Amino acid sequence: MEHPVEILVADRFPTLRRELLRLLADLSEDDWERPTAAPLWSVKDVAAHLLGGDVWILSGKRDGFRPPDTSIQQYSHLVELVNRLNAEWVLAVRRMSPRLLREFLAFTGPEVEACFASLDPMMMGGPVSWAGPEPAPVWFDIAREFTERWHHQQQIRDASGRPPLYDPYFLSPVLDTFVRALPYSFRHTTPPHGTVVRFEISGEAGGVWFLHKQEQSSLKQSWTLVLKSHAEPAAEVILPQDIAWRVFTKGIDREKALAQAVIRGDALLASPIFATTAIIG
Repeated sequence: MEHPVEILVADRFPTLRRELLRLLADLSEDDWERPTAAPLWSVKDVAAHLLGGDVWILSGKRDGFRPPDTSIQQYSHLVELVNRLNAEWVLAVRRMSPRLLREFLAFTGPEVEACFASLDPMMMGGPVSWAGPEPAPVWFDIAREFTERWHHQQQIRDASGRPPLYDPYFLSPVLDTFVRALPYSFRHTTPPHGTVVRFEISGEAGGVWFLHKQEQSSLKQSWTLVLKSHAEPAAEVILPQDIAWRVFTKGIDREKALAQAVIRGDALLASPIFATTAIIG
C-alpha cells in the first residue's frame, strides 16, 4: 500500500505569518470587532488566540516551562484545559490595542519559526490528540501547528470579507494534515476486513485518499489511510476544498456540509467523515 508521506512545513511558517501581518494591518477599526466562526470570538480575539499559541510554543517547546494546574489525565481534561487557557488569554488581551497585538505577533512569529526549525521532524514526540493517543512524529505536531495558524487566519479573512488563502502552497498541507484524523474517527465502525472508503477533496489544493479496513496481528481491526486502492470502495465522499476545511474545524453545520457533498455507496459508513474534528475543543 502507498501511504501518505511526511508533511514538512517548517519552512512555510514565515510566508504564512507575513500574510497574517499584511491582513491585520489592512483591517479597519470595525473589522477588528467583527464576529467570526469561532463562537464568542471577534476578529481581534482570534488574532489574540494566535499570539497565545506563539507564547505557548515558546514557553513550552523552547523554554521547557509548564504552568501549574495543567496536568492531563485524559482527552476530556485536555479539552477543558485548552478551553480554559484560551478563554483566560483572550480575555486578558482584550486590554491590548490592535497595533500592539500586531507588534507582538511580528516579534513572536520568527521566534516560533526558529524553534520549529531547530527540531528534528523525524523524532517521536507526544500525540496529536485528534488523530489518536499514540506518540506521533514531530513533523505531525508541526504540521498541526501550521493548520492552526492557517485556519484561524482564514476565519479572520472570512469575517472581514478578505480573499481566502487557498493557494495550494498553504492549503494543500493543511488538508493533508486534517485527513490524518480520519482513521481515528472511523475507529468505532465495524465493516468487514478489506472494506475501503474513498475520500476526495475537490479543488486545486485537494486530493484523494482511501481508508482501508485491515486486521492487525493482535486480531483487532483498524483503519489505515492510503493513497491508492484497487478495491471497489464501499462508500465514496467528495467535498469541495472550501467545505472540507470547515468540516474539520467545526466551521460548518453538518447538514450544510452534507448538502454540499457527493456521497456514493454506503452513506452510513461514510458518516464519520462529517464528524471528524482536527482541532482541540
